[in-house]
Amino acid sequence: MTQTISVAVVDDHPLFREGVTRSLNEIGGFHIVGEGSSSADAVRLSRECTPDVMLLDISLPGGGLEAIELILEDCPNRTLIMLTVSESADDLKTAIQRGARGYVLKGVGSRTLADIIRTVFTGESYIAPALSFKLVADMTEAHAKPGDQNALASLTAREQDVLKLVASGLSNKMVARDLNLHEKTIKHHMTRIFVKLNVKNRTEAALAMRDSHATR
Repeated sequence: MTQTISVAVVDDHPLFREGVTRSLNEIGGFHIVGEGSSSADAVRLSRECTPDVMLLDISLPGGGLEAIELILEDCPNRTLIMLTVSESADDLKTAIQRGARGYVLKGVGSRTLADIIRTVFTGESYIAPALSFKLVADMTEAHAKPGDQNALASLTAREQDVLKLVASGLSNKMVARDLNLHEKTIKHHMTRIFVKLNVKNRTEAALAMRDSHATR
């Protein structure tokens, strides 16, 4: 039996929000546990309703992009998908760097959205195909170097704690035990660290931190 996915929908346009909710209910396999219209609502729903997946608009009062970090600081395991009209490469890059697992444009059909939610829920990432090239091109032009001080400064306090332990040679399981967290939570932190530092694996991430300390 397919697992039912609990979803919270946060969008400041009631008609659009209601349309998404109705469509997912009709398709089946989803349980809408909450709706909201602002960044504050998103943080509250994450805490109170503990949804498997949250759909967030970027143009929320209080900022959809700002809500990402607030939610993930409180619950690193929360799966966030941005559902937006914005095709801005900067918005896309910021959303992914801050920890969103999906970036979907609002013109998508309801069944496609349902498939995307299921895909992201299983641990995959999704970026609207029309925007994937923009992201790759933008990141290539930026040619950010691993270990860049600004990149390291962008890590949250918890991410820095995780990276320090990883750099000392500990496995994810050992880091989880030291920080009293679940191993899955550590994996989520590492994914965000890789994106922020523009590195491909834990070895490069560890070297980036060591190189940073060596240049101080």
